[in-house]
Amino acid sequence: MAELDQQQLHREMTAWRRDLHAHPEFGFEEKRTAAFVAEKLRAFGLEVAEGIGGTGVVGTLTRGSGDRAIALRADMDALRIAEQGTRAWRSQTPGTMHACGHDGHTAMLLGAAKLLAEEGGFDGAVRFIFQPAEEWGRGALAMIEDGLLERFPFEEIFGLHNMPGLPIGRFETRRGPVMSAEDNFEIVLKGLGGHAARPHAARETLVAACALVVNLQTIVSRRLSPVDIGVVSVTELITDGTRNALPGLARILGDCRSFRPEVSAAIEKEMRRIAEGTAQAYNVAAEVTYTREFVPLINDAALVDEALAAARTVLADDAVGIAAEPMTASEDFARFLTEVPGCFVFLGNGNSAPLHNPAYDFNDEGLLHGARFHAAVVRRRLAAG
Repeated sequence: MAELDQQQLHREMTAWRRDLHAHPEFGFEEKRTAAFVAEKLRAFGLEVAEGIGGTGVVGTLTRGSGDRAIALRADMDALRIAEQGTRAWRSQTPGTMHACGHDGHTAMLLGAAKLLAEEGGFDGAVRFIFQPAEEWGRGALAMIEDGLLERFPFEEIFGLHNMPGLPIGRFETRRGPVMSAEDNFEIVLKGLGGHAARPHAARETLVAACALVVNLQTIVSRRLSPVDIGVVSVTELITDGTRNALPGLARILGDCRSFRPEVSAAIEKEMRRIAEGTAQAYNVAAEVTYTREFVPLINDAALVDEALAAARTVLADDAVGIAAEPMTASEDFARFLTEVPGCFVFLGNGNSAPLHNPAYDFNDEGLLHGARFHAAVVRRRLAAG
């Protein structure tokens, strides 16, 4: 097959990415995005299935006679953030924007699909998985529960994420734990509100809530082993009080991060114990709701080595390296890794604004690097001949 003009491909990917950026859609609402993806994949000659797990899309490309299949995944959803800036391709949907680069991830995987469809160079089947609702931590599970692995079987899976602060063309991953689990919690304190001038006549909840916020900090500092990574963050404190009325109800919300189920269980156990003890000390009642939203992302060591080797075929050797430490952010790709082995990697986005920032924008200079990496992984793992 003829070699694809990669500069022309980069121009196409840039146009795709900017179109997607201008039309962001929240999780499980990605109807326009899914239709855009499906149309492109069909134009490249792939078999396409839509509506997987709600709004997910799976494209299949087969070459040769090999019976092995691998998967490549991109996420499609945007965030409830109002975009700042005056870019010509800025969001046209008020209050929603691609603040995490999923528009770039989708464009890179589409570019890889076109490149592999035009050039081949592999023997087997590639599943191109375009996932909804990554930010919720719900999209991967929805696709799995909709029969993804039974309908489109594959033996291993690869994914990537852009990373502000890493130079364009820089590639990093690591063996074992890469990104953490995320647990969410809500603690409701119930007492008796009253007049601000007569606190002795009430059982107000604000002082109890403030004490509880401080006490929760001892979970990591005094209850977990120093060798375990854990984060407990209170992010909201809401009461029903007002300027001259003591609250009778307070809600404390936040999230926790860890890399092992045992640590997650220990955090929950200590949180319940501390909440109940603090509530008793202040003569109020406590109710704790604790949920597990994301599982930890654990890379397969052998496939990390394969991904590193593939990256070195398309990037400079000194641009490919091992990430120094795991991240305490979370990623829904981890759900796929509970089903099959795989590897998740990071590609530099240059000196852009941080992820989830209203001024963020994906750097189009990285598009071709991502597409070529995807293709290199396929050609290595499904080597022809």
